[in-house]
Amino acid sequence: MPITLPETLPAFDILQTEGVMVMGENRAARQDIRPLRIGLLNLMPKKIQTETQFARLIGATPLQIDLHLIRISNHEAKNTAAAHMEAFYRPWEEERDTKFDGLIITGAPIEHLPFEEVTYWDELTRIFDWTQTHVHSTFGVCWGGMAMINHFHGVKKHMLEEKAFGCFRHQNLAPASPYLRGFSDDLLMPVSRWTEMRQDEIEAVPDLVPLIASDEVGPALVEDPAHRALYMFNHLEYDSGTLKEEYDRDVAENAAIEVPVNYFPDDDPENMPTNRWRSHAHLLYGNWINEIYQSTPFDPNAIGTGHW
Repeated sequence: MPITLPETLPAFDILQTEGVMVMGENRAARQDIRPLRIGLLNLMPKKIQTETQFARLIGATPLQIDLHLIRISNHEAKNTAAAHMEAFYRPWEEERDTKFDGLIITGAPIEHLPFEEVTYWDELTRIFDWTQTHVHSTFGVCWGGMAMINHFHGVKKHMLEEKAFGCFRHQNLAPASPYLRGFSDDLLMPVSRWTEMRQDEIEAVPDLVPLIASDEVGPALVEDPAHRALYMFNHLEYDSGTLKEEYDRDVAENAAIEVPVNYFPDDDPENMPTNRWRSHAHLLYGNWINEIYQSTPFDPNAIGTGHW
């Protein structure tokens, strides 16, 4: 089954050329099934790149997905054309009465700031609380996951002396988890952050279930059953060239940056990077969508009520 996208959204043509099943909104409306309604609260500067990455993954499942692009209500995007934001994004305040089967909350390049100093922190915490009554399952990614786990459990983020940057080996800590169905015992995962969560602090919270972690860069994926949430601190959704773009940008700006670890063949930036995480990215998001499908109420109005 396809993912439903506006035909004028840049991701529509990109994904169609890749073989991802996409469907225009008019055609989807004629189908007599209930698609899963998935929201993407996109906090990243490069909106088009990020929305395409996530649409690619959730659009690869056998289910029809109705994707809603959401933005912070009173925050102006500086790196994406206003016309794109106006055409495809709705502020959260206009979506707050909508029930969602799933919601993805992306990262944001503000990890150096204490959470409370983020300009839209008050609205974001209201969104976190809103998910408990209006979203069946929430997926917080990178800074978004760090912010959620801090809000609900008080787990702190810690600044790193050096940026964790590259592709790092991770261990599968919970092979029986439905979210890790089909996963290898270990996997390579892209990482790009100046902060970390700490495994011992997560394990100290009885309600949290560690799923994936690395000896080098710490916890990567945590389940929070009580809040119907997953927290991912790394970037399985990244394209093959995303870390290269970050590296090239910093080099061009004369910023202090090391060559991303275990990313370029022979660690030579002149070589094109090889994608070694794509299959696990599709597995993870496919498993998440499947778990939503298996457990979400048929009547969307029942989402968040506990009665179905």
